[in-house]
Amino acid sequence: MKYIATLNGKKYEVELERVEDYRALTREEIANPNAVIAPAPVQAAPAPVQAAPAPVQAAPAAAAPAAGESTIVSPLPGTVLDVKVKAGDTVKFGQVVVILEAMKMETEVVASADGTVDSVLVKKGDAVDTDATLVVLK
Repeated sequence: MKYIATLNGKKYEVELERVEDYRALTREEIANPNAVIAPAPVQAAPAPVQAAPAPVQAAPAAAAPAAGESTIVSPLPGTVLDVKVKAGDTVKFGQVVVILEAMKMETEVVASADGTVDSVLVKKGDAVDTDATLVVLK
């Protein structure tokens, strides 16, 4: 089962699976594979280690936007194929600002509001995570 966990404002994808203890087959079970096999007793699992994994920060972290600024973030993890804007450009709502590639598919990331590009925080070839800030608008 896959879950999304948020820890200190960062999102992590976690996959959990049930693992049963290994039990070697007896000679009788090997000789007679149709015999009903009693399940091995389940022992309590040891307490999990509480250390959180260190987040991988592919794109540089941006400071929180100032009043009147908005950010354009990555909707998924991927690689930046192209950056369509530069600092100082005027953008309209829905205009393509960055093209990402994820799993051989291209995704156009569009401006979430009208504005002027204050800064572009990624360049072609950068790897980005979900919710990484790509462009800051003022």
